[in-house]
Amino acid sequence: MLFKAFLIKYGEIGIKGKNRYLFEDALMDQIRYALRDTEADFEVTKEQGRIYVEMNGDYDYDEVVDALGRVFGIVGICPVIISEKCRWEDLCRITGDYMEENYPDLNLTFKVFCRRADKHIYKPSMEMAADMGEYLLDRFSQLSVDVHHPQVSLNIEVRERVYIYSIEIPGPGGMPIGTNGRATLLLSGGIDSPVAGYMIAKRGVKIDAVYFHAPPYTSERAKQKVVDLAAIVARYAGPIRLHVINFTDIQLAIYEKCPHDELTIIMRRYMMRIAQSIALEEKSMGLITGESIGQVASQTMQSLLVTNAVCSLPVYRPLIGFDKNDIVDISKEIGAFETSIEPYEDCCTIFVAKHPVTKPNEHHICRSEHHLADVIDQMVETAIKTQEIIDCG
Repeated sequence: MLFKAFLIKYGEIGIKGKNRYLFEDALMDQIRYALRDTEADFEVTKEQGRIYVEMNGDYDYDEVVDALGRVFGIVGICPVIISEKCRWEDLCRITGDYMEENYPDLNLTFKVFCRRADKHIYKPSMEMAADMGEYLLDRFSQLSVDVHHPQVSLNIEVRERVYIYSIEIPGPGGMPIGTNGRATLLLSGGIDSPVAGYMIAKRGVKIDAVYFHAPPYTSERAKQKVVDLAAIVARYAGPIRLHVINFTDIQLAIYEKCPHDELTIIMRRYMMRIAQSIALEEKSMGLITGESIGQVASQTMQSLLVTNAVCSLPVYRPLIGFDKNDIVDISKEIGAFETSIEPYEDCCTIFVAKHPVTKPNEHHICRSEHHLADVIDQMVETAIKTQEIIDCG
């Protein structure tokens, strides 16, 4: 059966009270955005706390379900058949035909759930469910009822029209993009930062990104890898503006003028300063990083404390307590892993000390940074002024 509509179920939006409609409207906008590249002719509508995607003409079912499965805010995608107002006898026949077409074997257990928001069917909901179950048992001898653990949960909703469905495809959950502000992701070519961006976007946050490029020490292919990762995250998070910063001169200055065991920390601090400057310009409310406690030298508790000291904006670290395997699992789930492990190094891996400090002292780091005082401000200003902006998604 080629379904002509989908019932969209949402989770947290349902408890939003008087401003729930704002979240529903944002979710509808995201659905339209997600389906824009499909060949389907569709219409997104809202009715009494339900959102429907109705298809006009032929479409690719798998393509549409895949697109809806990347929309944050959706917890369930239910292919439905829709009937106009009808008599009870006609509803029974339509429901029986639905079961016969979708479950040809019919050697299964079922339970009927009915909800009646419109009274053109005169039976109360409980009576509807019991009578429909009786009709199906009479029509199909292979069926049996299991009210506790049915193999098929058959749902019938009587509204202005009648909706029948029994399949629920899980959605990603979360909140619709744009309902919880904007933040700026420090995006590298590794596994962690794309996952961090995905997870913050899942909470309804609009994402921008900053990538630090160091030619000729990092290749154009390394930059393209990050652009590809931004595009992967954008499939879930919506369009991402990627700010590409030429970081070569700053890295070389740090390498020449600062202790080598402090290179990584000082480099991270200047990255955070530059990212914050861009975030403020873009009216972001925070920075996002893919750091996890203890994963590398720059992610010890002491290192994170010293890195944070240069930021006035909050820094969101959704992976902070994750094991690497947990991060890899999510990376694979969202389709970023194979791109992340491509062998093109970013600037974070080029200038790495053999023995980096793991317990930096902020006073000592500031004293080392003082060696850059005569050049660094101009370098930072130039890096920001000469940034390249790439629209991804």
